[in-house]
Amino acid sequence: MNIFKKTLIASSVLAAAVAVSTIASAQMAYPDKCKSDMASGGDMAMQGHQMSGMTNHQQESMDGMKAMNMNMMQGMMKKDADVSFACGMIAHHMGAISMAEVELKHGDNPDLRAKARKIIDDQTKEIKELTAWVEKEVK
Repeated sequence: MNIFKKTLIASSVLAAAVAVSTIASAQMAYPDKCKSDMASGGDMAMQGHQMSGMTNHQQESMDGMKAMNMNMMQGMMKKDADVSFACGMIAHHMGAISMAEVELKHGDNPDLRAKARKIIDDQTKEIKELTAWVEKEVK
């Protein structure tokens, strides 16, 4: 099994755990309209590290997600709960910035582009704060 498949499986398990936790605590559900057809035999077939039929924005988003997942999984494995949270959130925010950058590059909806800019600003600030905490508190 290649690293992409292992990462995808591990990130799916992590995502499922986070989703269950989020739903239980916030009584929210991921919108059905956001779910991919891939799980039910959609037309995108895995080919190495890429999927056939993907648009540029999908491939760029997938590349960002792979980087985020790898870093987030490493951070979440820290023994100290506070460090685990901080490191996981740094990676998570980096993933949000990556997604927002893809929206600015490819999207055309003015409201979503404005949201993407806000996400970049807000998440960049939080990454700096969390990184400063890690640098100061983790020996």
